[in-house]
Amino acid sequence: MKLYPLQFEPILKERIWGGTKLRDFLNKPILSEITGESWEISTVGDDVSVIVNGNFKGQNLNQLIDNHPEAILGKKVFARYGKQFPLLFKYLDAQKDLSIQVHPNDDLAKKRHNSFGKTEMWYVMQADPDAELIVGFKAKSSKEDYVRHLKNKSLVSVLDTKKANKGDVFFLNTGTVHALGAGILIAEIQQTSDITYRLYDFDRVDANGNARELHVDLALDAINYDVVSAQLNYLTKKNKSNEVASCRYFVTNFINLDGKKSVPQDLFSFKVFMCVEGAFDIILGNEKYSYTLGDTVLIPAKMDSFSLTGKANILEIYI
Repeated sequence: MKLYPLQFEPILKERIWGGTKLRDFLNKPILSEITGESWEISTVGDDVSVIVNGNFKGQNLNQLIDNHPEAILGKKVFARYGKQFPLLFKYLDAQKDLSIQVHPNDDLAKKRHNSFGKTEMWYVMQADPDAELIVGFKAKSSKEDYVRHLKNKSLVSVLDTKKANKGDVFFLNTGTVHALGAGILIAEIQQTSDITYRLYDFDRVDANGNARELHVDLALDAINYDVVSAQLNYLTKKNKSNEVASCRYFVTNFINLDGKKSVPQDLFSFKVFMCVEGAFDIILGNEKYSYTLGDTVLIPAKMDSFSLTGKANILEIYI
C-alpha cells in the first residue's frame, strides 16, 4: 500500500455571521454570501471528509481509517483513540460577530452528549482594521455575576476584548468564554466535537423573527470564571518547526518555509499541514504535491519521510 498526502473536499457551512472571504481569500467553492465555515478534515457526525486525490479518491476518512487504522493515525493515536479521528480542522470567516459562547470539557461533554469536549486554537489569517475578539473575563467572575450581567445585557462589559491581527494565536481551553468578532478570518484546530453552548447572541433574529437558541443553564457549570491568558507568542525561525501550542490533544507548530525543510516520520501520529500564507510543495520520493493558501493536507503516520519546499507559512499539527 503506497501512502501519500491526502486532501479532502471542503465541507462548507452557511452561518448567520458568514461572508465571502472563504472564496475571496482561500478560493473555496462557496455557493452563498453567508458561508461561515469550511470544514477541512472532519469525522463529526454525518460530516465525514471525502478524499479527492490519489488511489483513495472517493473514500471517506472513516472508511480509510477503518481499513488502515495504524497506518493512517499512527501507533500512539490508535492506542489512545481507536479508530476515531480525534481532531477537526476548519477555516472560519466571521463577516459579523459570532455569538458569545463556551465549550464543555471532556467530562461534561461525555456525560451530557457522549462527545469529546472542545479545546481549540485560533490562528488569525486576516483581520479587517479594528477587528476584535473576546477571550475570557477581564477580572475573576462567578456564576452569580455571570447570570446578573446576562439578565442586564451587560455581559460584554465584563469580558476581555482583544484586537485581532494577522498571525495572532489564541488557545481556548474548555470553559473559556469567547467570540470571534466581525472581520476576522481564522484557521481553527480543535477536538472532534461540535458541542457549543451559546450564552448571548446580541438579540439577533433570523428572517422569520426567531432568535437562535441559547444554552444559559448548560453553560453555568461549563464556564471557567477565572482570568485566562489565551494569546500565545511564538518564534518564526525559517525552515524550523516553531512550537506555538502544546496540550494533551494536539501540538501546533509554525513553519516559516523559505527554501527547503526535511520532515522525518516517526510512525506515532499523523500530521496535518494548513497553508496560511504562500505556496509549497511536498516532495515524496520522485513525486511532487503542490499546495497554496487555504489548502489542508493530511500526512498518514506510515507515509515515508519527505521534504517541504517553497515560500509559505504553514501550521503543522500532530498528536
